[in-house]
Amino acid sequence: MQTNMGCAPSSWMRSLFSPSKNWFSAQPIKALSTRLRDHGFSLGDLLRARRVKEQATNVLFNKISLLLQKEENNLRTEALPRLQEVEEILGYTFKNSDLLEEAFTHASYQEKCLSYERLEYVGDSVLNILITKEQYFLYPNFPPGALSSLRSANVDTEKLARVAVKNKLHKYLRLRQPVLRKQIGDFVAALPKYPLHSNGLIDAPKVLADVVESTIGAIFIDSNSSLETTWEVAKGLLQPIITPEVLQTHPVKKLYETCQKHGLKLQLVDLWSKEGAYEVIVDKNLKGRGKCRAKKEVALNRAANNAYIKVVTKLGLKQ
Repeated sequence: MQTNMGCAPSSWMRSLFSPSKNWFSAQPIKALSTRLRDHGFSLGDLLRARRVKEQATNVLFNKISLLLQKEENNLRTEALPRLQEVEEILGYTFKNSDLLEEAFTHASYQEKCLSYERLEYVGDSVLNILITKEQYFLYPNFPPGALSSLRSANVDTEKLARVAVKNKLHKYLRLRQPVLRKQIGDFVAALPKYPLHSNGLIDAPKVLADVVESTIGAIFIDSNSSLETTWEVAKGLLQPIITPEVLQTHPVKKLYETCQKHGLKLQLVDLWSKEGAYEVIVDKNLKGRGKCRAKKEVALNRAANNAYIKVVTKLGLKQ
C-alpha cells in the first residue's frame, strides 16, 4: 500500500495529538482509524512514528546533557591543578580550597557562578588596614596627609594590577570576556615603559586589582581572620613597596603646583567626548595633549604630564 508519509502533514493531522482532543477513548477510535485509512495510513503507523520521534528527541536531549556535563567537569578538572600552582606562588596552603576557587572566578565565567566580588570587598578593607598599620610604625614622624598619599600609591588600581602581573596571578583568572583579556594584554605591554608606577599614565584594568584584593580576602577568611598571616603573604606580593624616597607626585598636581608657583595661567580643555583627548593651555599656548579613548582620567593625566615636562623645561627647572 502506497502511503503519503513523506508529505507534509495536513492541518487535520497536526490536530490529532492536541491535548484538547481525546481521540483514544472507545467511541471515536473507529472513526479515527477509518479516516486514517482513507489517507493511506494505519493507526499503528501513526503511533509508531510518534514513538520514534519521542525516542529520537530523548536521545538528542541525553547527548546534549552529557556534553554539557563533560564540559563542566573538564573546566573544573582543569581549574584545580592551576589553582594549586597559585598556592605555590602565594606560599600559602588553603584549608578551604573553595575560597581560592572563588577568589579567581570572575562573574562572567559562567551563569550564576560564585564570583570573587564578596572576597574582593573583604580584601580591599583588610589591605588598607594592613598598609596603614605598617606605615604608622615605619614613619612615626609623618603627618596623616603624607601617610595617606603613601598608602594610596601602594593600594591603588595600577599598583595592584602590577602586583597581579608580576606574580602571574592574571594567568589563573577565570573569565569569559575577550574585551577584558585584551585590556590585560595592553596593560602588560605598557609596563616596561614605567617600571615602578606610571601615576595614571597607563590604563590599568580593574579586574587585575580585584583579583589581588579577592586573594587577600580569601587568605584572611581562610586563616580565621588572622591579620598577621594575611600580611605575611600580602607583603611578599606587594614588593617592591613604594616608599617616600620613590613616591612621585601625580602629574595633574605637579602641573598645578608649578604653574601656581610661577604665576602661569593654566587651562584644561576637555575634548574627550569627541576625540578621546585632553589639551593643556598654559599662558594661551598649547603645552600638552593626551589621548586615551578607554578612560578619560588617563587622557587628562597624559596631557598634564606632557605639559609639565614642557613647562619645567622652559623654566629651566629640574623635573
